[in-house]
Amino acid sequence: MTLRIESFSGADARRHIPALAKLRIEIFRDFPYLYDGGEEYERKYLRTYTESPDSVIVVAFDGERIVGASTALPLKHETPNIVEAFRARGYDIDKIFYFGESVLAKTYRGQGAGVKFFEHREAWATKLGYEHAAFCAVVRPADHPRRPKDYVPLDAFWRHRGYRLVPGLECTFEWKDLDEPVQSPKRMIFWMKTL
Repeated sequence: MTLRIESFSGADARRHIPALAKLRIEIFRDFPYLYDGGEEYERKYLRTYTESPDSVIVVAFDGERIVGASTALPLKHETPNIVEAFRARGYDIDKIFYFGESVLAKTYRGQGAGVKFFEHREAWATKLGYEHAAFCAVVRPADHPRRPKDYVPLDAFWRHRGYRLVPGLECTFEWKDLDEPVQSPKRMIFWMKTL
């Protein structure tokens, strides 16, 4: 299978929002996110990446079908809980480009799309003059009841791409897990790289 990877910004990205919203709901149901999301929320969330100046959505296509995507934007345009986590630790938020989530349909994994997602976002951030890239990951306990026996975290992949876990830099997000009646806070930890 050959995937086509393209970057979109602004109005060009906007036309992909419906397909991306559905894909995010599908992929984030899996561990470690276990996200019980809705399409309306997803479309609203993704609008951040079409309305924020200098943001980018990297999309993976199989033919004309969207099978994966990755988002990024200037950190200063992210949600307050993320921005404040960096500000509280003394970071200059104007120098950091924030990488949102990457999602890819299972049958397309292991073909290099993850690497391309990082390459495209890093190139975009570098072109705009940003000095650092950062992203976060959810923390789940090792004995979580929904953790698959064959689950392998992406830490080694991220390290290979040059990212390092930043001790003590964290925040929380709230969402509804598949087995929860309401939203609950999830601990998120940050990884960074100098571009």
